[in-house]
This record gives sequence, structure tokens and C-alpha cells, in this order.
Amino acid sequence: MILSRTMLTIADNTGVKEVRCITVQGKRPRGQLGDIVVGSVRKRIATSEFTKGDVVRGVVVRSRAPYQRADGSTIRFDENALVLVDKNLQPIGTRVFGPVARELREKGMMRIISLAPEVV
Repeated sequence: MILSRTMLTIADNTGVKEVRCITVQGKRPRGQLGDIVVGSVRKRIATSEFTKGDVVRGVVVRSRAPYQRADGSTIRFDENALVLVDKNLQPIGTRVFGPVARELREKGMMRIISLAPEVV
């Protein structure tokens, strides 16, 4: 469950390391796998095009909160992670690190699925 002020790690190669959630877009006040999050850059590497305090958008690809699938199984990850996206919901980075959830396919994030090394 992603709420306001939640710290999220970044799972792509944009140079941003950590983002603090400002808000979750949509009808619900909390985010889960596949939701769009607006956040503020907190940590980055020196060569990144983003600076500390920049407002960015991202898609939740991993969540610590258990997510109940339609078949009755539950999936849960070790960390909350985002992939940064632009206004057209296309990933900004060229690589995605770590596994991503299968629920992204249902939400239409096929570009992120194709960049990911593993879909769980």
C-alpha cells in the first residue's frame, strides 16, 4: 500500500535512487501494483538529469503490501519500487531492474513488461 510520504526506490536507470510519494493518482487514496504515483526526488546519482526536489511520475512495479490476485494467490515483494514514466506513460529509462508484477500487463504497461528481466 503506497500512501502519501511513502519512500519508494527506483527500479530503472534514470539516475534517481529514491522518491517520496506526494500523491497517488486515481480514485483511491492508496496505491498498489500498476498505479501512477506523483513524487519528489530525494536521492540521485551525480550524473542524473534530475535534481533533488524535482516532481516526477512513476508506475508502482513492486509493493510490500500483499496483493490478492483473481486466482486466489497472493503476491508480495521486499520493497516498494517505481519505474519513472513520462506524460504518455512510457518509461523514461532504458532498463528495468528486478522483477515486476504481472498486473502491469492488465493496466497496459507493456513497455515496462518488455524491459523487465522477470515478470512474476
